[in-house]
Amino acid sequence: MTGMIQNMAGMGGMTDQVIATDLLISAKTGIKNYAAAITETATPEIREALREQLIMAIESHEKITNYMISKGYYHPGNMNEQLSVDMQTTQTALNLPQQ
Repeated sequence: MTGMIQNMAGMGGMTDQVIATDLLISAKTGIKNYAAAITETATPEIREALREQLIMAIESHEKITNYMISKGYYHPGNMNEQLSVDMQTTQTALNLPQQ
């Protein structure tokens, strides 16, 4: 069923990559926001709660990153490989049917 929906959307097997990329971007944003909030917090109790959330966000980021690397979606240590993946993703997005 998922394959049929992916093909109808013109994405083929790209859905997992798109979802994982969105999750990775969200995790990075969360990490930045927690770090900024920690610097603006007035009480030690809230600061500690935010630190715990920051640690969980970093752990989630690591899991998402490892998943993406294992699937070949993300190449943080090889810019040429990552550029190739990004160009393929861009081309797929450009070829999606216009609605």
